[in-house]
Amino acid sequence: MKNNDEPAAGRGAADELREEERKIREMRCLVDITSAVIAQGNISVLEACSLIRLTRRQVLQLFPEKEQVFDLIHRPRFARIVQERLKKSPAWMN
Repeated sequence: MKNNDEPAAGRGAADELREEERKIREMRCLVDITSAVIAQGNISVLEACSLIRLTRRQVLQLFPEKEQVFDLIHRPRFARIVQERLKKSPAWMN
């Protein structure tokens, strides 16, 4: 009888991959929702900045020690949306 179960090491790697994919999906969802809320333009600059800080904190909980990645990829996106929709860009985002 042939056993189709993955080896124990393969299961561990597959579980790690699934967990990483889950974290990536969660991060994308957080960033997309934050972007959408800011893009609606119904919030103040201060509220937008607070929302961005909260999003950053959540993303860094998912991916500790990845501040540079967040700052390189997501911060410019948020800054552009804030500038376009709210016509102001806080100095800390530039």
